[in-house]
Amino acid sequence: MRQQLSSFERRQQRTRTNLKRLANGRIRLSVFRSGQHIYAQLIDDSKGVTLAAASTAEKEVKTKVKNGANVEAAKTVGKLIAERGVKAQVKDVVFDRGGHLYHGRVKALADAAREAGLNF
Repeated sequence: MRQQLSSFERRQQRTRTNLKRLANGRIRLSVFRSGQHIYAQLIDDSKGVTLAAASTAEKEVKTKVKNGANVEAAKTVGKLIAERGVKAQVKDVVFDRGGHLYHGRVKALADAAREAGLNF
């Protein structure tokens, strides 16, 4: 018997399926948001490897932000993932918001990554 997916998981699956279809070989900027932290990864789906990652759980970021679950922390992670992406020679990406709405912390991370040099 198949397990029922939650509405969040269905939305997440639908988003990723559409992104992979429309990506045209571009790298995917994936965002995961938890209650305490926010994580971002640059993923090459054709090779199945992570090119760069950043999160508020890292020591480097923890010293800069007081709380890992707010908009300011998301901006810091967005800037950091963009810097690491540019260093890995990644400019054009597709933004994978997962099942989350493009709002709040997810939007702040995306805007900061755009300002720091990623194109999407």
